[in-house]
Amino acid sequence: MNLILPDKINLIEVGPRDGFQYEKKIIPTGLKVEIISGLVDAGFKDIQVTSFVHPEVMPQMADAENLIQHLPQKKGVRYYGLVLNKKGLDRAHLAGLQHIEISISASDTHSRKNAGMPLKKALEMGKEMIRLAKEYEMKIRAGIQCAFGCVYEGKISRKRVLKIASDFLKIGIETLAISDTTGMANPLLVNNLLNRLIPEVGHTPLVLHLHDTRGLGLVNVMAAMDCGVTHFDTALAGMGGCPFVSEAAGNISTEDTAWLMKSLNIETGIDIFRVATCSKKLEDYFSKKFPGKIHRLIDKQQHIS
Repeated sequence: MNLILPDKINLIEVGPRDGFQYEKKIIPTGLKVEIISGLVDAGFKDIQVTSFVHPEVMPQMADAENLIQHLPQKKGVRYYGLVLNKKGLDRAHLAGLQHIEISISASDTHSRKNAGMPLKKALEMGKEMIRLAKEYEMKIRAGIQCAFGCVYEGKISRKRVLKIASDFLKIGIETLAISDTTGMANPLLVNNLLNRLIPEVGHTPLVLHLHDTRGLGLVNVMAAMDCGVTHFDTALAGMGGCPFVSEAAGNISTEDTAWLMKSLNIETGIDIFRVATCSKKLEDYFSKKFPGKIHRLIDKQQHIS
């Protein structure tokens, strides 16, 4: 097997947003700050920290503004918040957040269940939010959910994903993220979509957001790197999933992904031991084990036994 692999990749930590929102037990703001501080110390430059959504819809994110005010400030570290509508965008702006993510689904059915509106309307609203965020001088990451398939609709048209990406890129975004929301991707699907998408993206950074629902998460990472992708979302201990799709549990684990890169001599700049320490704190708080593997194998001597 002759894979073309990079010398370095960028891991974006999404656990404090995508991982925490999946949990019903409310995490105190102080513990969130402690975990995020630990992730900064572990070397992360890009961290998704919260969602600006109605607290009745997602109680775990009710402290968004308070959390933003208490985050450690370190040069070169970027904190992202997910916004679902104009009200959420305004909240993020007033809170002083400089980086936001908007995200729409390539599946009409998933869009109706997740966002409460059809795909066409969600896309138009997404574009309006991007325009407004640019007026606010915010940096925008635009995401496309269900890019590799949907539990409701099955196969998703590649042309549809490419059209949404094209619309986002024409308006002007800093980053494009492609998400395997329901964990249906496989290396062939990854290869087929990315080889069509990458030429269209140009110099705009392309992030791949994978779930490990069917155990193919890291295999899909390998396939994506072979296509030229060097930016990946990961969640400490493999936390998270999609609150609106019960079968989608499990982002690819930060520690597992970082360890794979270490074994391939690919630089990440991430201290796996420090991330694992954060993961263990969360497992203690929730009194349960998360899907990741490597964080449980790391001992006090900072190596994997």
